[in-house]
Amino acid sequence: MSVVAADLSRSKLRVGDVLRVGSLGLRTRRLRTGLSTLGVAIGIAAMVGVLGLSASSQEDLNSKIRALGTNLLEVQAGAGFGRGSGELPTTAVGMVSRIGPVTAVSSLTTVDTTVRRTDTISEGITSGISVFAADEGLLDTLHAQLVDGTWFNAATSTYPAVVLGVTAAEKLGVVDVADGLRVYIGDQWFAVIGILDHVAAAEGLDRAAIVGVAAAETYILGETIAPETIYVRTEDDAVDAVRGVLGATVNPATPEEVEVSRPSDALAAQEAASSAFTSLFLGLGAVALLVGGIGIANVMVIAVIERRTEIGLRRALGATRAHIRRQFLTEAILLAGAGGLVGVLLGAFVTWLYARSQDWAVVVPPVAIGGGLVAAVVIGAIAGIYPAGRAALLPPTEALRSN
Repeated sequence: MSVVAADLSRSKLRVGDVLRVGSLGLRTRRLRTGLSTLGVAIGIAAMVGVLGLSASSQEDLNSKIRALGTNLLEVQAGAGFGRGSGELPTTAVGMVSRIGPVTAVSSLTTVDTTVRRTDTISEGITSGISVFAADEGLLDTLHAQLVDGTWFNAATSTYPAVVLGVTAAEKLGVVDVADGLRVYIGDQWFAVIGILDHVAAAEGLDRAAIVGVAAAETYILGETIAPETIYVRTEDDAVDAVRGVLGATVNPATPEEVEVSRPSDALAAQEAASSAFTSLFLGLGAVALLVGGIGIANVMVIAVIERRTEIGLRRALGATRAHIRRQFLTEAILLAGAGGLVGVLLGAFVTWLYARSQDWAVVVPPVAIGGGLVAAVVIGAIAGIYPAGRAALLPPTEALRSN
């Protein structure tokens, strides 16, 4: 008799047995299992999706900042500028180029005219395409690239030649640069010599037709053009120093009326704002996950009540309170873990779908995947503590009698 008692006292529930009995309730009540995991899945999907979209957006911003470089400065006339027209002095580009750490400088000016595919199209149909006059150094200063063709040189910048932004080319039906291809700007035909790729530093150039400064003066306006915006590329360690003297260099009399900005600063501010929204949405995802955990706890309490006979029978056959507690705790963890797995997959899919629609690189941080699964398991364990304890304390005689 003592030997039997000793054997019973050493009764153990192996890992495989725990998983088998713990998953029994999930396998036999599939509809309830699916609905119970939904809350956890939504919470985890929200958190993974927010982290994934934030990382993808941040990577897109970082790629733009890398394309811009942090050593690019933009100079414009302020609201109180003496000329009152938003134009800078015609000598500004030459003066800025004399600043020692400046490695490249170029200007860009809006030209008030229209661009059309042919002269038979009404002047009112412009497809939202603007016209800019640019100097030869703009391409190098902005670190821009051409899709096709060539940029202006000393000769073509004086001729009726045009480079189209990538969006403007699509609007005008220009696929590539071919001999004799022309567009009608103002009342003059201009030969298309190039198509400009997307320019991160100057978004407006995508929807623009760009002509040389000398050509704009000769064939469109008939007068001298003053710079509207000046782009300045400096040595990396001299950005602040150059920024401090640009106002006085461009307009010595009233330097405070000259606006100097760094395009990468705006992107950095956008990244900071995105981080703030990420924290907010993570909080909402955590609330959804908490609600899912409460739902699992509620389902497990109901499961204990429904399965009193099973609990009593197992206790009568030798299962200890620890075995019962482990069974229902495992069931809660498996329930939440299944929801976590579905949530991670759903969040990753949403990240991929939205990032691709925005032409972003798809980035799903490993911490989002691992953290989502761990969070689900932890929520399941917490949610299952009370129901498992309640099941373990249920006397076997009372459980069997309740049937």
